[in-house]
Amino acid sequence: MSSNISSGIGGDQQGNDSASVDVEAMRKKYREERERRLRPSGNEQFPELVGPLARFQADPFVDPDFTRPPVEDEVDVLVVGGGLGGLLAGAELRKAGVKRIRIVERAGDFGGVWYWNRYPGAMCDVESYLYLPLLEETGYMPTEKYAHQPEIFAYLKLVGQTFDLYDDALFQTAITKLEWDDNRQKWLVHTDRNDRFAASHVVMASGQQVLPRLPGIAGIEKFTGHVFHTSRWDYGYTGGNASGDMRGLADKRVGIIGTGATALQCAPEVAESAQQLFIFQRTPSTVSPRNNHPTDPAWAASLRPGWQRERMTNFVSMALGKDVSEDLVDDGWTYAWKKLGKGLVDAPLGTTSSSEEAELLDMELISEIHARIDSIVEDRETAEALKPYYRFWCKRPGFHDGYLPMFNRPNVTLVDTHGQGVDAITPMGVIVDGQEFELDCIVFATGFDVGHGYLSAAGFDLIGRDGLSLSQQWDNGLRTFHGFYAAGMPNCYFMGATQAGTTANFVHTLWEQAEHIAYVVNRVAESSATSVETTIEAVEEWQEVIHGNPNPELLKFWQDCTPGYFTSEGNVDNPKGILADRYPQGALAYCDLLREWREEGSLRGLIVK
Repeated sequence: MSSNISSGIGGDQQGNDSASVDVEAMRKKYREERERRLRPSGNEQFPELVGPLARFQADPFVDPDFTRPPVEDEVDVLVVGGGLGGLLAGAELRKAGVKRIRIVERAGDFGGVWYWNRYPGAMCDVESYLYLPLLEETGYMPTEKYAHQPEIFAYLKLVGQTFDLYDDALFQTAITKLEWDDNRQKWLVHTDRNDRFAASHVVMASGQQVLPRLPGIAGIEKFTGHVFHTSRWDYGYTGGNASGDMRGLADKRVGIIGTGATALQCAPEVAESAQQLFIFQRTPSTVSPRNNHPTDPAWAASLRPGWQRERMTNFVSMALGKDVSEDLVDDGWTYAWKKLGKGLVDAPLGTTSSSEEAELLDMELISEIHARIDSIVEDRETAEALKPYYRFWCKRPGFHDGYLPMFNRPNVTLVDTHGQGVDAITPMGVIVDGQEFELDCIVFATGFDVGHGYLSAAGFDLIGRDGLSLSQQWDNGLRTFHGFYAAGMPNCYFMGATQAGTTANFVHTLWEQAEHIAYVVNRVAESSATSVETTIEAVEEWQEVIHGNPNPELLKFWQDCTPGYFTSEGNVDNPKGILADRYPQGALAYCDLLREWREEGSLRGLIVK
């Protein structure tokens, strides 16, 4: 079975060259490449950041000697986490009239992942006009279609200022204990700064991109050169800033371990400055065009009120394969959805009449990516090693215009580990297939720990009614109602991918969740009640919605994928995995369900007293 295909990719880059897809050969190649990468340890291959590795968690952007007096008071709402979710929760609660909102954040400021990811070249890979929420409320317009980290970070601080969220915030602070007091009908909060305060409601917005993830490489703590993780970029060593110009690397041999979305962005910047750059690759990313450009002032001036929500809905509708009158975003994401039918977290099998047809379309898209590599990368061996062999949605797609050309530079070397990863780290460098590469600096571009469950990222347990802990409830996976509530946890609301509808622009879900939480908190206040919690029956009903009708073709799709964080490193059945608890009909249907629930008005599934 074969098909003629186009070699162009992305909204405005269509090509005319053709190639042929040999489906059976591609299937065989996909299986072989997947089997190379499977490890029985799954997520457990990644070491805990304890002992000598604990230093990778340290915040290099704050004064380590910071102190403040302990806080002892009461607030209306505690929001755990100051990233996008926490800021949206704070903003919507403020709009609903809540007065005392306290955000507790372990970092030194708001921003979440955009506080931590200050590596050179960092930028959003979803369009800024979608990804940065509350643009109409703040009156801000991003300067680029895909904004860079300094602008995103500054904007998120602007959100905090606009909604007066700095007033009660506690930064450089980690919660150590959160316990429900049934007598006071409040949550009692303890922190590592000796704070002791009470909160009527708690919003858990701690996120997943918090703890750096390191690869499980023997000798990782033995390297005597300089080493850091991309989420703790050391400009004191490299020089320069997020825009590049890292003159401290001019005489340095640098190794970057990892070739995901982070490496796609930071590696070209390092290549501009380093004497020698080695890219250590276990699995190549798909790399499609980025096509970034400045915001057109005339276009921005033409926008009508409500434009951002309309644009967000248009984007997620395309992810679901719905017919839209116009592709408002027109980028690599929407090109893939138009090509394949549906998207990553909504339905990777597509909207075609058969899974075989969807597979062929997928292979055609991967072949386009291969053709783009061949057209850019001059060395044939390097070009072949950079080609991904897996279904397009098996990993988060990559988009960048400088990554592939980087390999034409004389100071850049791709070290392909053929799916095995780096063998060992020595005091002097890195060993791959028996060869030692001597280095002055190692940069881990290995992402965040998203595979060890919700409480791993939160960093503490919750003790609810009658002393029941959340860890006990969720020992075998999440159990919620609508993704927000856990049984026995009054006045507590969870944000994020906790049995919710997700999509490529996850801010879409977070914003809807924030509005929903503000609505419930407001309804409790209006009724003069002191607590709201879910019924066990509502939790059970939601489990049936989440798990009750599994799609065997979809399960097979993920089982055939090359290992990665989407598939719990090949362990698709992991009950704590990122794919285990998604609302099956996608983000748009999930948001519609929540709106209909609010409009019905009875607070079905909740007990208010």
